[in-house]
Amino acid sequence: MSAEKRMDLERLKTLIRDVPDFPKKGIMFKDITPLLKDGSALRFACDQLAAGFKGKQIDQVVGIESRGFIFSPVLAYRMSAGFVPVRKKGKLPSAKETVSYSLEYGEDTLEVHRDAITKGTHVLIVDDLLATGGTAEAVVRLVEKLGGTVVGLAFLVELKFLKGRERLKNYQIHSLIQY
Repeated sequence: MSAEKRMDLERLKTLIRDVPDFPKKGIMFKDITPLLKDGSALRFACDQLAAGFKGKQIDQVVGIESRGFIFSPVLAYRMSAGFVPVRKKGKLPSAKETVSYSLEYGEDTLEVHRDAITKGTHVLIVDDLLATGGTAEAVVRLVEKLGGTVVGLAFLVELKFLKGRERLKNYQIHSLIQY
């Protein structure tokens, strides 16, 4: 990694603020909104996320609700791919496939339209943060259940101490900022 790129990734890190005890006591929330409001930082982050999959066949970029929606359409545009939203239960209007999974502090259900991903579709899954990997793993299951091939997963932030990467060890993972 070049010194210039390393310096820019360090700058990105300074634009992420810690919010203690959110959404519950004991959690240190990584707030990306200061990074998002900085145009050059946002552009650099999107460019670097896309660069992690340069030369790979990507037909669709799957964005995980809600902060994954910020980066996914930009990456889809850059890769000339489609964008597929994975939403929380009850938000999609048409026939859907669902998956339930455990979170650090509860349980949740995600949905995707059944016709959004077809057999053989090459998919990149995108979210803002990789923590324990439960949400990303659930989305991988959804994509594969519909016949898609997961090319990889991209995250702005990875909380390495929570070992989410271990749950996704069979897939290429590209994260820009690690804590």
